[in-house]
Amino acid sequence: MAASDLHFLVLPLAAQGHMIPMVDTARLLAARGPLVTVVTTPVNAARNRAAVDCARKAGLAVELLELPFQSAQLGLPEGMEAVDQLTGQPPEIALGFFKAIWTLAGPLEEYLRALPRLPDCLVADACNPWTAPVCERLGIPRLVMHCPSAYFQLAVHRLAAHGVYDGGVEDYDPTPFEVPGFPVRAVGSKTTLRGFFQYPGVEQEHRDALRAEATADGLLFNTFRGIEAAFLDAYAVALGKTTWAVGPTALVNDASSSSSSIVSWLDARAPDSVLYVSFGSISLLSAKQLGKLADGLEASGRPFVWAIKEDKGNAAVRSLLEEEGGFEARVKDRGLLVRGWAPQVAILAHPAVGGFLTHCGWNSTLEAVSQGVPALTWPTNNDQLCSEQLLVDVLGVGVRSGVKNAAMYLPPEAEGVQVASGDVERAIGDLMDDGGPEGAARRSRARKIAAEAKAAIEEGGTSHSDLTDMIRHVAELSRKKRLERDDGS
Repeated sequence: MAASDLHFLVLPLAAQGHMIPMVDTARLLAARGPLVTVVTTPVNAARNRAAVDCARKAGLAVELLELPFQSAQLGLPEGMEAVDQLTGQPPEIALGFFKAIWTLAGPLEEYLRALPRLPDCLVADACNPWTAPVCERLGIPRLVMHCPSAYFQLAVHRLAAHGVYDGGVEDYDPTPFEVPGFPVRAVGSKTTLRGFFQYPGVEQEHRDALRAEATADGLLFNTFRGIEAAFLDAYAVALGKTTWAVGPTALVNDASSSSSSIVSWLDARAPDSVLYVSFGSISLLSAKQLGKLADGLEASGRPFVWAIKEDKGNAAVRSLLEEEGGFEARVKDRGLLVRGWAPQVAILAHPAVGGFLTHCGWNSTLEAVSQGVPALTWPTNNDQLCSEQLLVDVLGVGVRSGVKNAAMYLPPEAEGVQVASGDVERAIGDLMDDGGPEGAARRSRARKIAAEAKAAIEEGGTSHSDLTDMIRHVAELSRKKRLERDDGS
């Protein structure tokens, strides 16, 4: 079966950190010839329509399918369809949201049964295990895509295999231990090494996720073998699954196409002089910690671009930043505050940017290494602490801010503060070190990894070859499934 005859469905979790790499994966697939349908809900479709339209204008066969998601009828606030909308909501709303996601199985199956020809493969986010019974009933090949790192997935799997979680997972357990049977030395706890559904109240969803992965026809990762080969190979062996690395998917986007005023601001700065600061779409700092970060940025004397979202509804934060003679006024000659969306890939690709203060979300981590930008690591939850270990301890392209625990587990008396302003200033100085041997070596390693990332997705590269092999695998599997369905009917 030719690639151009194939039809893939791509079904991300309703979270921008998952939507973005899976839409990028859809573009990579479509560039090889198949028709690709990205399946999501109306709110998420609206958020990502521009990216899909851009792919279509480039001649790629990518389309959006909206499944109905009746938030109010499911006990959720009207229009709540994405994980970032859960910020500030009580735990019962968050639990209800994920349970409600499972109800999309009905509309999905109805859509599939109405098609004149079933798709050849459904690529499901690992957080959408409810797709497994649908594919099983209809005889559709199914791949599971993991949006965090292979490092994180393997660490969680190793702990589960050695019984670490057998006694259950408490809300907070900081007891440190070394991950057994891991390719490198890694220390964590049941708090910092916890899967997405390893929380009280979603035990059934966790069982569904494990079962869906165990019965999948293969696994995809948004990564590349240059940084994660050992973890990918170990995970493939542990699960007995063919595993493909098809990233960094963000490199399918043209960073040079941005005409943003931010890029113009960067044009006036010296090479490697600017620190870019962003905590992604979900992670939030407390007002007090934000103040310590602002003080450290100011004291560092370095130019910076700060993509900030915490000031939207927080009067204390707005006062800190905007009052007369406040932070924004004091740093106006060397600091740029960006409210709302920032063209992150274009910023990181700019020659003036020499460091990235990041929450270590996997997308941001990949974007940093893909552009050769050293990282100042400030993880806020779960898999982000694994990304920090990979950046600092394994790849040697990061400097720690000093964060020890996920922000959600800080005691009330800490007021959300883990990193003092002096530590922020010190870490920035270490990262942006202009002439020291450590800084030069770190920057050299970062640029070498960036070259490997770009080579991985080019023809003949490891990720390009993995994607070719995956498409070939799906074509053969789809042919067999069609024969089985024909025999069954």
